[in-house]
This record gives sequence, C-alpha cells and structure tokens, in this order.
Amino acid sequence: MKLLCHPHPKDISLAGVLYALGDPIRLEIVKVLAVKGEQPCSGFDLGIAKSTMSHHFRVLRESGAIYCRKEGTQHLNSLRRQELDELFPGLLDAILQAASKMRSPQKKSLVS
Repeated sequence: MKLLCHPHPKDISLAGVLYALGDPIRLEIVKVLAVKGEQPCSGFDLGIAKSTMSHHFRVLRESGAIYCRKEGTQHLNSLRRQELDELFPGLLDAILQAASKMRSPQKKSLVS
C-alpha cells in the first residue's frame, strides 16, 4: 500500500495553497469539502477522468489544503481548515466566499 504524503503545517506555504486553489476543479473540490465535510473520492462527479481527478486530489493534498485517509478501499478527503486558518487567518473564508459568487456557466456546482 502506498503511503499518502501530507505536509507538516510548518511546511505549508501560501504560494502552494493559492496555486492549488487556483484551478476551478480543485476549488470545486474544496467548496464541497467545506460544505459537506469529509467525502470519498467517489463522492465527486466532476465529469473528468479518474486519473485527472487523482491528480487534482494529489495537488490539494501535497499543498496542505486537504487531508486524505484510507479506509478500506476508499480514500476519504477532508479540508485542513484548522491548520489553514491558523497559518493564513481569513484566507480560506475569503476564497470560499468569492468562489460561491462565481458560477461556471459550463458545469453546475456540486454545492447547492
């Protein structure tokens, strides 16, 4: 079994988090996790290939934005809100608030 790499909070950088959240797919994943809490990878219907979805989850995990744990055959993802709020106060709330006002005309948001 491959171990999942999660950065220590002291290794999470603002640039890395902003890069990870700069992609619309990854931002949608974070929006869903912020509203619904922990979710399995299979709980996201983003209309993209599994390999592409894995890439987006890896970028989010390696940036420190999300935490992923294995339970059986599933990967359960959660937002590292506490760590992000301690490191960058107000950043996540500001990004999520701005993102909730923006709707992609091509794809309906997974968060209603």
